[in-house]
Amino acid sequence: MENLLLIERAELRLSGGLNVLTGETGAGKTVLAHALDLLLGGRARAGPVRPGASEAYVEGVFELTDGLRRRLAERLADDAADLVLARRVTGDGRTRAYLNGRSIGVGELRDLAAGLLTFYGQHEHRRLTLASAQLDVLDGFCGGEQAERRTAYARAHSLRQEAAARLEALRDVAGSRDREVDLLRFELGEIEAAAPGAGEDEQLGGERDRLRAAEGLRSAALSAAEALVGDSGGSPAAALVAEAAARLEAISGVDSRLDGLAQRLRGLGYEAEDLGRELRRYEDAVESSPGRLEEVEERLSALDRLKRKHGGSIEAVLAHADRCRQRLDELAGAEVAVEEAAARLEAAESELHEHGRRLSAARRDAAPRLAAAMRERLAELAMPDAGFEVRLAPRDEPGPAGAETVDFLIAPNPGVPAGPVREIASGGELSRIMLALMGLAAEAGRPCHDVAPLLVFDEVDAGIGGHTARAVGARLRNLATTHQVLCITHLPQVASLADRHFRIVKDTAGRTASAAVDQLGAGEVEGELVRMLGAEADDDAARRHARRMLRAA
Repeated sequence: MENLLLIERAELRLSGGLNVLTGETGAGKTVLAHALDLLLGGRARAGPVRPGASEAYVEGVFELTDGLRRRLAERLADDAADLVLARRVTGDGRTRAYLNGRSIGVGELRDLAAGLLTFYGQHEHRRLTLASAQLDVLDGFCGGEQAERRTAYARAHSLRQEAAARLEALRDVAGSRDREVDLLRFELGEIEAAAPGAGEDEQLGGERDRLRAAEGLRSAALSAAEALVGDSGGSPAAALVAEAAARLEAISGVDSRLDGLAQRLRGLGYEAEDLGRELRRYEDAVESSPGRLEEVEERLSALDRLKRKHGGSIEAVLAHADRCRQRLDELAGAEVAVEEAAARLEAAESELHEHGRRLSAARRDAAPRLAAAMRERLAELAMPDAGFEVRLAPRDEPGPAGAETVDFLIAPNPGVPAGPVREIASGGELSRIMLALMGLAAEAGRPCHDVAPLLVFDEVDAGIGGHTARAVGARLRNLATTHQVLCITHLPQVASLADRHFRIVKDTAGRTASAAVDQLGAGEVEGELVRMLGAEADDDAARRHARRMLRAA
């Protein structure tokens, strides 16, 4: 960290096991607590930047496990060796968060850090005060099979949610289904009643034109026929052609060219007679019925209405009819789909209920045992009269973690009603409660669900001493066999058990007070314990006592 309150620059290289930080009251131990809170995504307190500096900087370097590398694959370089989280705070309180040098949101920093570092003390990020964390602790105390029960329940809950969403969507469709079915049936019935044929409108259009011109057609055909073959007076064309042909035949055999023309003229006469007869037949066939014209007009009008409504052509009308039939088939199957979806939801709810029953039964069984063990353990940690309860309450709607919520209740003093830990416990009490909880879980081989690998305890030893202080230290050291632990303490009984010891010292000689953090060597630890015992450095009795504590560790 750099330029944070009293500290110009400090670096703590924590070891595995138990790490402790000690120092005189007011030396700046709480600065480290604030630095950790910043790293957890907490708010910057007023005036966090050291006088004379433009910004404060806090950085945490964490081991990059395979699980973290997979989780952050898109955010990390392939050759990244560590996970580095950082926070910058300007003099006016504005902050920036970073992941391996790249800017991220404070919310993202909070999510990442929560899985790496858990801080128990006086600052705002105290996981034990969260209902979900308390449920995790209780489930951890239920035994190894509880994790499997919880996973099975979460999977069943997800399937139930999917089945419910599917049924709701189908029912929404069913709500508008009747209106759509009525419309489709009307449109299809209209088309099927008209029964249009492909190209029918073009055929009828031609017939209508002929019917409208029937008299003119018949008169023209009759006149032409009479001109060709007679019946109306005058010399018909066919007769004139025959006469012309006879005149040429009278001189046939003289000139072959004229003989050819005579032959063509005879053929023209035959064609004129045949064409005249064909014209008479056409004239007889022309229909002039007004009723038929009216029928054709009405049919074309009906076809035009369909074309205007459904695409502009008979082909589009027929295609729309096919779509109507297909959609009606789909909607006919919708009712079956609703019934099937309802059956799937019922099965999913039954399975969820069964998994929830097992999950809840394990929690109900573990809750009083956890409460009793906690009361015993808290008595060892200078809270002999504390009452502790684990209260389960049903949820209005089952969630992905189960059908109940859990609340840890504590009565620090006799005669005082128990209340939620999140409302009643002080920073020191909260630290000891969590120490007791995690110690119980670790000793039983039941690691708490989703607990971060680095645990930081602040004020865990507030208001205790003597044998109780030694008991707290022993609990911390036991917990340090499964987690990396950092404890901010003022008790020599706790500090003597550390695997690595850091000391913060304040210097007020300059114009601006400063604090420095040093890692103590073996010889220096003894002197720090003497100071913590309240003795002078040359106090032989205190030094012997410090040596005995170190040997006993």
